[in-house]
Amino acid sequence: MGWLIADQKRDMPGRRWISITLRSLHLLGIAGIAGGYIYQLPFALWHPWLMLALGTGLLMVIKEVYVDGIWLLQLRGQLILLKLALLIFSHFLWETPQAWVYGLIILISGVIAHAPGDVRYYSLHYRCRLSRERWMVIRSANQLRREK
Repeated sequence: MGWLIADQKRDMPGRRWISITLRSLHLLGIAGIAGGYIYQLPFALWHPWLMLALGTGLLMVIKEVYVDGIWLLQLRGQLILLKLALLIFSHFLWETPQAWVYGLIILISGVIAHAPGDVRYYSLHYRCRLSRERWMVIRSANQLRREK
């Protein structure tokens, strides 16, 4: 996983403003698709908003993984993947959008966005708050184990 998780965070010029712009556009898309989920509106009315939400969401994930792939091992990244799985599975399980799935995804988003760092940076796999320093220690220990 060395190619995914670099020894240090990758620099991205304008990263803060890129994040703000993508997050704002993402929220606009989420607001736009609310009608489709909550009021069972025809798909054509909210499809552009869905594309905006999915596109900006994908770009935010790519940005996070590029800057620091450790994000995928932390709860904040894993919950994004869970939200995406919920959207995908609900599409195949029900013919119409389910408001409760949409609401659950919004709740997950709100909780993880405002949770303390010990929660957001927790790794289910490593069962600890996974910082860059801790990742380096874990990686070194694994390399030593493989060499023996």
